[in-house]
Amino acid sequence: MHVVSEPPILYLGTPVVLISSLNEDGTTNLAPMSSAFWLGWRCILGLAAAAKTAQNLRRLGECVLNIPSESEVSGVDRLALTTGSDPVPSYKVDRGYRYEGDKFARAGFTRAASETVRPERVHECPIQLEAVIEAEHGIAEGDAALKGRIVTFEARITRVHVQHKLLAAGEANRIDPDKWRPLIMSFQKFYGLKSGQLQTSRLSSIPEAVYRSPDVDKTRRVAEPA
Repeated sequence: MHVVSEPPILYLGTPVVLISSLNEDGTTNLAPMSSAFWLGWRCILGLAAAAKTAQNLRRLGECVLNIPSESEVSGVDRLALTTGSDPVPSYKVDRGYRYEGDKFARAGFTRAASETVRPERVHECPIQLEAVIEAEHGIAEGDAALKGRIVTFEARITRVHVQHKLLAAGEANRIDPDKWRPLIMSFQKFYGLKSGQLQTSRLSSIPEAVYRSPDVDKTRRVAEPA
């Protein structure tokens, strides 16, 4: 039986993303989030407008979307309640956040140089997506109480790094979903995926190549960073 309910949040379960962005001093900030979804080679990121990551994306327009697996859960959790903003914004102070200048050291992750953008990648994450910001959109712009608090960024992927073991046998450009185990955040708790498919999918009868985005070709024309 269904009942009417008013949950304060509706985080029903999405993959965790560690966003690398560049600080004013040239260091890389690292922030975990899970308000993200993908369309082709584009990703929509939902962030608090006052967050350090949002500020960095606005200023530089580049990032890396590091996608952790279940194996990186402890490192991701060590980044919880940390911020790259100094001083810490009042709304984060109230929630128990503290400033952390070196997020990589805090999490125990290793830095890796990117190829098309300046922020560094997280070596341990099995999938790393270098990206540039194409657009910014406000959320709840018609609501005076919410306007300006949340923002979405449209990121275009410029380079994909994948651990070889995740690729489908004999295919250089297809990730095998039976091998990929993303870290899932659901209602502020960590979960993984059960091994194996629940059942076969009719949608999977369509070759993945049909969905290939023109953005893939754009990546071959991206200039290497200075």
